[in-house]
Amino acid sequence: MDRLLNLRAFVRVADTLNFSEAAASLQIARSSVSKLIQDLEDELGTRLIQRSTRQVSLTPDGHAFRERCIALICEAESMQQMFARDGPAPRGALRVSLPSRIAHHIVAPALPDFFARYPDIELDLVSTDRPVDLLGEGFDCVVRVGRQKDSNLMSRKIGELEMLNCASPAYLQRYGVPQTVDDLHRHITVGYSSRRASRDQPWTIVENGVESSIRMRCLVSVNSAELFIACCKAGMGLIQIPAYDVQLMLQDGSLVEVMSDQRTAAMPIAVVSPERPSASPMISAFADWLSTLMDEYMAERFAGPSRT
Repeated sequence: MDRLLNLRAFVRVADTLNFSEAAASLQIARSSVSKLIQDLEDELGTRLIQRSTRQVSLTPDGHAFRERCIALICEAESMQQMFARDGPAPRGALRVSLPSRIAHHIVAPALPDFFARYPDIELDLVSTDRPVDLLGEGFDCVVRVGRQKDSNLMSRKIGELEMLNCASPAYLQRYGVPQTVDDLHRHITVGYSSRRASRDQPWTIVENGVESSIRMRCLVSVNSAELFIACCKAGMGLIQIPAYDVQLMLQDGSLVEVMSDQRTAAMPIAVVSPERPSASPMISAFADWLSTLMDEYMAERFAGPSRT
């Protein structure tokens, strides 16, 4: 355990490639971070980090050691938490990024419950639909929807979001109701673009257990969930979207589900962090709470949609 701070300091520098940012995240002096890593390199007998006046980079040994460090840190902190059930409650500031509609419609209304459970945690919530740089922007964890591709980050799955194919009544009156995959080639879609995804992403449809990809014409592309839904309601195209996002619109008839027996696969939702979420008491507390909240929200509030 006496070398855990050295390992944590190394991992933070390895991830940020910046001694000042690593020091700030660990809440220690920059000189202390340099000393911790120098001591670690002296003990190991190898150079882990190349330092110059202009940049910081990992050596080949540093790259290999980083992967082992993460596993060691997670295991050590898990061991520390094994007998801490009756210890002090999680305490401190937690900076979290969430998708906008999850933040506004699910998390914000339930915050009084969170602070009743964890009064010593201070939340800094950032609501955005763009893919944030977890390390570069100083987040402790982010809530992400979809399959995770960054192998350098740790992910805890907290649920799945059922996906629907939707359109507005005005769109269906103009273009007709699609019934089959072949029908979709005569339809248009609202595009969704971000730094990681282009506007012409294909639709995916699962029919009889077989997944198909279909590209449709796109007249307008957006970068937020609110605008995505607004364009669909205006008749600008079909969309694939989590069911909770359009629950009320399906109930009031402003949107209609189509091809209900050919939905795309459910989207996983996860809490992602630089270290295993269970290793941080605050991240673990937030992930536990959000997992329960999502389960309760889906069970209590989602009603069967209007289908076509």
